[in-house]
Amino acid sequence: MALSKGDTLPDATLTRIGADGPETVQISDLTKGRKVVIFAVPGAFTPTCHSAHVPSFMRTKDQFMAKGVDEIICISVNDPFVMKAWGEATGAAAEGITMLGDADSAFTKAIGMDFDAPPVGLIARSKRYAMIVDDGVVQVLNAESNPGECEVSAGEALLEAV
Repeated sequence: MALSKGDTLPDATLTRIGADGPETVQISDLTKGRKVVIFAVPGAFTPTCHSAHVPSFMRTKDQFMAKGVDEIICISVNDPFVMKAWGEATGAAAEGITMLGDADSAFTKAIGMDFDAPPVGLIARSKRYAMIVDDGVVQVLNAESNPGECEVSAGEALLEAV
């Protein structure tokens, strides 16, 4: 079942690289009592994700913060090492965007945003979406109908909904 506006996010364990190496983080800990933007991409270093989606949130980060957003989180079905390298390569990490891996796609599947595209090597990946979550509850959810597009899920489009 796909996630929709008004739903509470299911709890899930995601990963990132911390000061001492890989560490887990609970999505509930990141959203409890906070207003966060979560956006997801089909894969780190893939063309649209790398050249359009992440840069759109880098461009709009300050505007989101000015509207009361506490954190911007990028999730991809990748391991935390890839997410760290991708955050560095794009400059997203330096901009303060949190890069989290959903390596087994458990969170992605739990919210009904998984898809497969075997011809291009994408298995159990995330659809492209962006959402505003307030205290764990989805306030806005903008999902793309095509994973190669970045229009309604771009930072600028989501910013209009804040």
